[in-house]
Amino acid sequence: MMNADMDAVEAENQVELEEKTRLINQVLELQHTLEDLSARVDAVKEENLKLKSENQVLGQYIENLMSASSVFQTTDTKSKRKACVQKNTEDFWGRGRLGEEEQG
Repeated sequence: MMNADMDAVEAENQVELEEKTRLINQVLELQHTLEDLSARVDAVKEENLKLKSENQVLGQYIENLMSASSVFQTTDTKSKRKACVQKNTEDFWGRGRLGEEEQG
């Protein structure tokens, strides 16, 4: 009977050992998954900061374009808008070119 009891205890210990091994492997797998997810979060945060910075630059560029365009300056009088259009055209094509075309 003692042999049977020892075999039962040994079998129980084997089952516990297999269960512990399975749990350890599962914990290790979850740790690796967590590390991967953490690295991904860091990469996404970095990309997000980069995109925010690019959006700020683009936003400033658009604001500058809008402020230079007479189309978006609705509070100006017509004469100021006309002067702005002429100035922008001259800046784009070079000084005096618009005047030359009007004379010719």
